[in-house]
Amino acid sequence: MSLAASILRDLIACPSVTPLDNGALGVVERHLQSLGFTTHRVSFSAPGTPDIDNLYARLGTEAPNLLFAGHTDVVPAGVLEAWTHAPFGGVEADGFIWGRGAVDMKGGIAAAVAAVAQFLAQHGAPRGSISFLITGDEEGPAVNGTVKLLEWALARGEQFDQCILGEPTNPKAMGDMIKIGRRGSLTGELVAEGRQGHVAYPHMADNPIPHLLRAMTALLATPLDRGSEAFDASNLEFTTVDVGNPAHNVIPARAQARFNIRFNDFWTHATLADEIRRRVAAADDTCRLTFHDSNASAFLTRPGPFTTLFAKAVAAETGRVPKLSTSGGTSDARFIIKSCPVVEFGLVGDTMHAVDERVPLHDLKTLTAIYQRVMTQYFGVA
Repeated sequence: MSLAASILRDLIACPSVTPLDNGALGVVERHLQSLGFTTHRVSFSAPGTPDIDNLYARLGTEAPNLLFAGHTDVVPAGVLEAWTHAPFGGVEADGFIWGRGAVDMKGGIAAAVAAVAQFLAQHGAPRGSISFLITGDEEGPAVNGTVKLLEWALARGEQFDQCILGEPTNPKAMGDMIKIGRRGSLTGELVAEGRQGHVAYPHMADNPIPHLLRAMTALLATPLDRGSEAFDASNLEFTTVDVGNPAHNVIPARAQARFNIRFNDFWTHATLADEIRRRVAAADDTCRLTFHDSNASAFLTRPGPFTTLFAKAVAAETGRVPKLSTSGGTSDARFIIKSCPVVEFGLVGDTMHAVDERVPLHDLKTLTAIYQRVMTQYFGVA
């Protein structure tokens, strides 16, 4: 069994459903300590959010400092009986390792640790430093994890030159895609207040549903933008519409809808919120509009020497030229980009968050080889 596979099986055996750790960070820490890393376990808390344990580790003291980032927390397994193998068993069968987090993203962490071990065995200490920043709060509120761990590290004088985030980025096959940015996220709610009454006497009531429909139509009628050089167009999706009226002969008093917008670098949270307010006010100024707090802004690592180096490493190991993409949901890269450029590259994401999440053993081997090749080129030992 390869080192990456062994580490991954041990990680999956830790049922680290957010906010629980259940030993997952300890697995990573022990392997890194055996390789000579200095490690720190750091916990953070905030009112109304669970306490989160995090791990920071570094080998070396000089620049450049190459950072591997990721998370050991996972989403719930769902219906246990629906799984072919126990979701926290880490079973190896049929050429796969099965279990929750195999793809998202314990597999990426296992490959990174194994790649570092192989690099050190072949080349010795790097001409620079290698660091790991691992959280247990990516799948949850993302309040007491990466963002605070970065602040803690920077306050200690840590500096990072490049970051590899091992999220599953490939749609169908290894080598398909490198993420160099992500769209931002903004959630809002529309509420229309009316006056309840009998449907046979509409003049004595005020139905809020037409008010809500006018506002919703205005938000969907015209595209927010047509995309930019590096990003797809922003999109607004209504995720729920609620009236809560069980009666067929009663005009309701209230109607509400919730929406989420994934937006590109054309917008900031403030400018986008202003545009939504303008559209709603022009359509129906009786609707009340509120926005949820969000820490997800659009960001981009512009292509340069490191993205070129990484893409060449991917091509060398897979035979595919990866697409540089900004698609998909949010990730902790949105926090890391404030400290250094980030590229995201991991496993194929077709089973992430699904029943029977699993990773092919050959994909795990390929990812380990890509990370090792990147380090070899990055530290100039090729």
